[in-house]
Amino acid sequence: MHNFEMGALLRPAPPKSEWTQSRMGRFLTRVEQETGQTFSDYEQAWQWSIDNLEDFWTRIWNEFEIITHAPYTAVLEAPVSGNDAMPGARWFPGARLNFGEHMVRAIRQQGEAIVLTSRSQTNGSSEWSGHRLLDEIARIQKGLVSQGVGTGDRVVGYLPNIPETVAAYIATVSLGAIWCSVPPEMGPQSVLDRIAQLDPSLIISIDGYTWGAKKISRSAELARIRAELPTMTSVLLPYADPECEIPAGALSYAEFTGADANGVATQAGSAVSGDDITFAAVAFEHPLVILFSSGTTGKPKAIVHCHGGILIEHFKVIGLQFDLSPGEKTFWFTTTGWMVWTLSISTLLVGGGLVLMDGDPNWPALDGEWSQWAIVAETKATYMVTGSAYLGACAHAGLTPGKTWDLRNVREIQCSGSPLAADVAGWVYAEVNPDLLLAPTSGGTDICSGFLGGGPLTGVYAGEMACRPLGVAVDSWDEAGHSIAGAAGELVCTKPMPSMPVFFWGDTNNERYLASYFDTYPGIWRHGDWLVRTPRDTWVITGRSDATLNRGGVRLGTAEFYAILDPLPGVSDSMVLHFEDEGGMGKLVLLVAPRKGGITGELAADELAALEKTLRTTIRTELSPRHVPDFVVFVPSIPRTSTGKRLEIPLKRIISGAVSGTVIDVGALAHPEHLDTIVESVRAVLKGA
Repeated sequence: MHNFEMGALLRPAPPKSEWTQSRMGRFLTRVEQETGQTFSDYEQAWQWSIDNLEDFWTRIWNEFEIITHAPYTAVLEAPVSGNDAMPGARWFPGARLNFGEHMVRAIRQQGEAIVLTSRSQTNGSSEWSGHRLLDEIARIQKGLVSQGVGTGDRVVGYLPNIPETVAAYIATVSLGAIWCSVPPEMGPQSVLDRIAQLDPSLIISIDGYTWGAKKISRSAELARIRAELPTMTSVLLPYADPECEIPAGALSYAEFTGADANGVATQAGSAVSGDDITFAAVAFEHPLVILFSSGTTGKPKAIVHCHGGILIEHFKVIGLQFDLSPGEKTFWFTTTGWMVWTLSISTLLVGGGLVLMDGDPNWPALDGEWSQWAIVAETKATYMVTGSAYLGACAHAGLTPGKTWDLRNVREIQCSGSPLAADVAGWVYAEVNPDLLLAPTSGGTDICSGFLGGGPLTGVYAGEMACRPLGVAVDSWDEAGHSIAGAAGELVCTKPMPSMPVFFWGDTNNERYLASYFDTYPGIWRHGDWLVRTPRDTWVITGRSDATLNRGGVRLGTAEFYAILDPLPGVSDSMVLHFEDEGGMGKLVLLVAPRKGGITGELAADELAALEKTLRTTIRTELSPRHVPDFVVFVPSIPRTSTGKRLEIPLKRIISGAVSGTVIDVGALAHPEHLDTIVESVRAVLKGA
């Protein structure tokens, strides 16, 4: 591993003379010309965007030529006096539009060009042209209409990241129906915890899938889901076994769409083409998609996002912040249950193409033929979106992707899910591609976008996020509501964004919504992360604000531990937990999944003892004696969601006596089979204290 200090400059910001090389730069140059403003750097442009929210979002509306069936009567309408009032601010009231119509407009412009490149461990490779995708959208839409699905109805996809899922999403929302997807790796209880809240009209699901060397059936899971929701129409896509028997009472996907697996119309189906797609003109705030929180604090929240909010925010972030252009091929590693999947599909809005991966990226090994690097190289993708945890695993395993694969086409890597350590950021430039733009990003399901990230006009600093996106009024506040720098404060958003949720499904009187974001600072969105503003006007998230450790009055951010532990050769993964007591110091427990030879495995007792000594010495030296744990517990894995989020608070609550099903969604865990062992191991050391 290469040693890079936090804040080391890895790539400078481009000079003002080069701004017009990106769409964001050209956009801001026009703003200067038309308003008389002068931006010496990106930070000044950002300040203009939040000081002039209505002008900024009107310009985004015009920049991306949003189609309306009725005009808006205002840009931002507040529930009380003051344009910036939250919650309840309404964007573009009066406008009637459809998100799907904009997707279809862009796909039609692609014609016979490939827009979807699929790589699946279940059924191999495929490539869909724009016309092929449009035809599938039309056939699915016809099937939905035939089953009585219309505006406001909920449609569920229990599907992996495959072309049919993309088509089903666009077909559904074009009708004004509401899309929701859950990944097939989720078990039946996790699925029901989510979709039973919605009273869905129809589900499209697969019969099974392959994950690495494992062939996994979904037959029993589907039977249970259907039994729990008997009024829901069920459509089965025989993905793993084309010859599988369709359960009684269910529709085959071929029957539903009137086409075979290659999209050719069957005898029973009439010819349908992309020209037959219809669009329901709906209000700006009409529900588009329901995303679920990770379920780490009880039942997952059903977060409702709207047509107009997702449309205009994704146009801005995909077109300007990511600088994606027509014909560009992008790779996003994501499950269909993550907000990143919803964001990824919006690549199509600007004419970009998608590489869809379905399967285990660590099979047969971290650097194997199904690694994310191998897929990116083979498909010649220019834009890569992955998890920070994945980059960390590759870096700490000593991989050299730039030598193993041809990654010269990759112009940008965006990563999220957890903070990106400084040493890993340096590794990307040393071992992947020295010329790319690295953009660590932090946002959330709550806004289906980013609060912080990178961009074509900012520099790259090791371990830090470069900027706040245009139009996103993020800041770091102390307990009194004052902006602070140089120390951790609460991540807040002080002005509304179009993609903030319109409501939570089933949330009476918005009680859960208000409690989630507005219970600390009246009228100000509090996200729940500790955020530090650096002297460079860059940003660092140091952990969840509800997971902060307080030892004798000294506040310790969990990310401080991970930044020094994750690079250690003997550490595969780690987690720190603090259990309070009346004395004030409490008990600090460090969980460590050890690494042996680059692969997690069993270590001998003397090796574990040596590793523990190294951990304690490193923490004492790099952080402080106050940070040294009372106990080090070696475990088979660290509880994370499938998207890489560490679950400190839910695990702590279970260890303290809460019933696991009430505070953590076991189906959302990457390794649910290890949970009981981890809990009992920590309880044992605490009991013996």
